Amino acid sequence: MPAQHEQQISPVQPGGSDARLASLAFGGAPAGNLYAGVGDEAAREAIAHAWHHGIRHFDTAPYYGYGLSETRIGDALQGIERSSYTLSTKVGRLIDIDEDRKDRSDGFAVDGRRAYFNYTRDGILRSLESSIRRLRTGRIDLLLLHDIGELTHGARHPQVLKQALDEALPAMAELRDQGVVGGIGLGVNEEAVCLEVMDRFPLDAIMLAGRYTLFEQARSKTVMARAEADGVAVLIAGPYNSGLLGADAGPGDTYDYAPASPAIKERAQQLYDLCAQAGTSVGAAALQFPLAHPAVTKVVCGLRSVSEVDDAMARMRATVPAATWASLIEQGLLDTSVPTP
Repeated sequence: MPAQHEQQISPVQPGGSDARLASLAFGGAPAGNLYAGVGDEAAREAIAHAWHHGIRHFDTAPYYGYGLSETRIGDALQGIERSSYTLSTKVGRLIDIDEDRKDRSDGFAVDGRRAYFNYTRDGILRSLESSIRRLRTGRIDLLLLHDIGELTHGARHPQVLKQALDEALPAMAELRDQGVVGGIGLGVNEEAVCLEVMDRFPLDAIMLAGRYTLFEQARSKTVMARAEADGVAVLIAGPYNSGLLGADAGPGDTYDYAPASPAIKERAQQLYDLCAQAGTSVGAAALQFPLAHPAVTKVVCGLRSVSEVDDAMARMRATVPAATWASLIEQGLLDTSVPTP
């Protein structure tokens, strides 16, 4: 990340807190009722608990619960010194009230609202204005353009990319230059669109979900190297690959936001078996692995409860024996070229 923007998303650590938690960020999608409902009080408790125990970056988006995640994060952090934490949110969708809507196909257990794509200049400004109001803050430390790319938009990708380059990203850069936001970037799930944009527009950061993880690295090699060379900060989201590596007992049933195939689960089980033999947990290895890459500044972990916050912090603090990484490479479960802790 360029030096003038680096401080904007660097966490401010309280005295005596575990410095390793500087690299763990609170992912706000579960606080927006992702896949299952969470009560207002439980969500706020999880967010406040994260701050009180040393987590200092909070990531959210209007799409997460159609504004619910931003509202809950804003409420939970009220009264806490603003300089003690950093916020990232996203633009690219607008939220509307739709009282008759009871559609869970987006994954969020929220009725009466809908989200729709809007990458126009006006849409970017309106989205940020609404986010600032919901988050009850005067500034956003990192603003990310959300879900551009062929994976999301299919045949409309060229049109969306052009609008992103012509309208959305220039508007975001102006907001950065005005001091309304600290840095700008992309929040996506695919490498290709990152590279397309990096060739044409300077970015401060990329949030890449599910592509550079303990489970897979092949679909992020080029963008990770490019980010390191260009000084673009990378925030790794989805470190458990949509729940595949999230549980202690064994592989989950989902991967990349869809049911995991038998082949995917079999490979995940190999990770579980090897980590158990090495005396560590897959969860600890999954959270710590991305941070060995010099371009990575944060691991963003979706959290919905106090217990999940505690688990993530324990995993981040856990000692992963050095031999674990060598064994993973030897067994073909990690790419031989990736840096390890």
